[in-house]
Amino acid sequence: MRLLHRASSWRSLFAEETLPVPARLPPLLAPLRDALAELGPEPSLPDAHAWQPCLVEALERLDLPAWRTSQLISDHNAWLYRRAIQLSLGEMQGLGWGAPPVAFCVLVMGSGARHESLLGPDQDNAMILADYPDARHTEIDGYFQSLGERFTERLDQAGIPLCSGHVMARWPMWRKRLSEWGEQLAIWTAERRLKRVQQANILLDFYPVHGESALAEALADRVARLMPRAALFLDEMAALLDELPVALDRFGRLSGSVEGAPHERAISLKQQGLLPLVAAVRLLSLRHGVREVDTRSRLAALVVKGALPAEGCRALTAALERLQGLLLEEQRHGLKAGRRPDGWVNLSRLGEDQRLLLRHDLQQIRALKRRARRG
Repeated sequence: MRLLHRASSWRSLFAEETLPVPARLPPLLAPLRDALAELGPEPSLPDAHAWQPCLVEALERLDLPAWRTSQLISDHNAWLYRRAIQLSLGEMQGLGWGAPPVAFCVLVMGSGARHESLLGPDQDNAMILADYPDARHTEIDGYFQSLGERFTERLDQAGIPLCSGHVMARWPMWRKRLSEWGEQLAIWTAERRLKRVQQANILLDFYPVHGESALAEALADRVARLMPRAALFLDEMAALLDELPVALDRFGRLSGSVEGAPHERAISLKQQGLLPLVAAVRLLSLRHGVREVDTRSRLAALVVKGALPAEGCRALTAALERLQGLLLEEQRHGLKAGRRPDGWVNLSRLGEDQRLLLRHDLQQIRALKRRARRG
C-alpha cells in the first residue's frame, strides 16, 4: 500500500485572501470557471455562502470524488471564516479598539477541522490567545470577546448558524490563553467523567483557520503528550462509542433510528454511519499517538503504527468515501426539492448495488468500533 502524501493543487483554490479569477482557470475547468464568474470577484459573505451548492455542482461536473469535494467545501468554509474575522477586525479598528493586543489563533473544530464538511454545517470554533499577565485579563479578554461575538454573528448572518451547544469563541469556555488550554486538557483527561470526555471530544479535532498557527501547533503538542497516557479518559471515550450505533439491526440488515426520520425509508447516515467511523478512528489515533486530523490520513497513519492492517485501511477509506458520496448526493437532491441539507439518506433512492455496498461498509464500521473498544 502506498502511503506517500502529495499535496493537491485543488487545495490551493481557496487558500488566498481573494477568490480565484475565473479568466485564469484553463478551459478544462470550465464548470468551475463559470461558477466563479457567476459569483463575482467580491461577493458578500451571505452571497459567498449561498453559492456553495453551485460550487458542489461544478465539482460534480468535473468528476471530482465526493471526498475531494468535501475537502473543498471545508476550504471554502475556512475562507468564509477568514473573511468574517478580517471584516470584524477592520470594524473594531474603525471603532477605536486598535490592533489585537496579543497573538491569537481561531480554530475550527469537528468536520471542518478534518476537512470533511458536507453542506449545511453549523459553527464549531474556539480561540487560543498567547499568554499574558493576569492583571491585563479584563482588557485583553474583552477585546477577543468582542472579536468572537462579531465574527460568529457575521457567519450566522451569512448562513452558517450559531452552534446550539455554544461551542464558539464568543464564550469563555472556548476562548482561553494557551496555558489555560493546557490546564483544561489536563483536567478533562485526568478522570473518567462523561461530561469531560464529551467536551474534550469536541476540541480534539481542531485546525487553525486564522491567526498565529504556532499557537495551534503548541496545543497539538500538548494533546500528543497527554492522550496516550490518559487511560481512564480513553476508556470512557471507548464506552461512548456505544452511543453511536451504526444503521444495522442485529442480523446485519440496514435499519436506522426512527427518531426524527423524515419518512420510514430514511436512515441518518451521518449519525449512524459517518460519525461512528470518525469517532472510532479518532480513538485509535489518540491511543497510538497519531497527530493527523482528517480521517483518511489517520487511517493511513494507523497502518504505519501497526494498529490497523493495510487491507482494513483500504476498506474503511473506501467506506468513508462512499458515505460522503451518498450524503452529498442526497443533500444536492434535497436542495433541488427546496429542503435544507441534513444527514438523512432515502434508501428508496438507492439501487440494489448501492444498498449492498452500504450494508458492507456499515459492517466494516461496526467491526472497527469493536477494535477501537478493545484498544
